[in-house]
Amino acid sequence: MAEQIRAIRTRQAILGAAAKIFEERGYQAATISEILSEAGVTKGALYFHFQSKEDLAFGVLNAQNQSLVVPDRAIKMQGIVDIVMLHTYRLQTDPMVRAGVRLTMDQLAQGLDRSGPFRAWAVPMREGLERAQSQGELLPQIDPAETADVIVGTYAGVQSMSQALTEYEDLVIRVTALMRHLLPSIVQSSVLTSLHLGESRGAEVYAEAVRAMEISQAREDLAS
Repeated sequence: MAEQIRAIRTRQAILGAAAKIFEERGYQAATISEILSEAGVTKGALYFHFQSKEDLAFGVLNAQNQSLVVPDRAIKMQGIVDIVMLHTYRLQTDPMVRAGVRLTMDQLAQGLDRSGPFRAWAVPMREGLERAQSQGELLPQIDPAETADVIVGTYAGVQSMSQALTEYEDLVIRVTALMRHLLPSIVQSSVLTSLHLGESRGAEVYAEAVRAMEISQAREDLAS
């Protein structure tokens, strides 16, 4: 058990170091030696967990999809909004998420498949929009798959702009503005007035998702 815990901590230290170096230097410029120095581990320890720099990058990309789930909402479009605002909050507060986004947007990352995070975003967006459509929340012309791609793509652009201009300090303001502009072209007006879009929404959803995850983990622990 002690060895397993040490292995988990070592892996987390390596991922944290990789995230820091990738965010600061980008994928192409980052080196294994820099990551080793930042993590304070041996080359053998690193290669026990990750076979290459590409493997490390995939670890960081996957880590941004932390198992935080937005609870089901009676109004399905609120769930869509909450996914966006939760990611916005985590992008401002979690270095691993920032590093994952930096890698996702890094067009100089030759040989690195950066499509995974976009797909991981588009799927729950499409599914949420399909549920909203089944409840009559969407305008008649909306195609859930197309609209999901539009939301993901425009969000990517807005977060990139915020990072370049203010290092994400104004991200919540920009994302809230994006939602105000997009939603009227997607959602029935009767639903639009019921949606919560406040700047504190991301922090609220994050706290709710963490509580739900803790409760779920406690139940699993009791069951075992």
